[in-house]
Amino acid sequence: MHGRFAKYSYSGDAQELAARVEEGLLPIFQSQPGFKAYSVMATEDTILSFSAWSSAADAEAANEAAAAWVAENLSGDDIELKTAKIGEILIGTALGVSTKAGATA
Repeated sequence: MHGRFAKYSYSGDAQELAARVEEGLLPIFQSQPGFKAYSVMATEDTILSFSAWSSAADAEAANEAAAAWVAENLSGDDIELKTAKIGEILIGTALGVSTKAGATA
């Protein structure tokens, strides 16, 4: 299982931004092959986004979909992608991923 992590800087209302993402980007992710889970977390000036996928290729496709959606739907807002990474999920309690033998989703 692989994950996509993205870090954005932003200013404004995090709840409003999350609602827009939930209504717009989440359905796109859910319709893509390999989708497992999606979470968004906010701090004072940072949005952290994490999604889980069946494969690295699925996560890469999600990265492209997210970039396109953000550019189309959030351009002009005070949000900027700082970093995006794809990697193997080694432990994920909600996803049933563990380092213990036989405990992979």
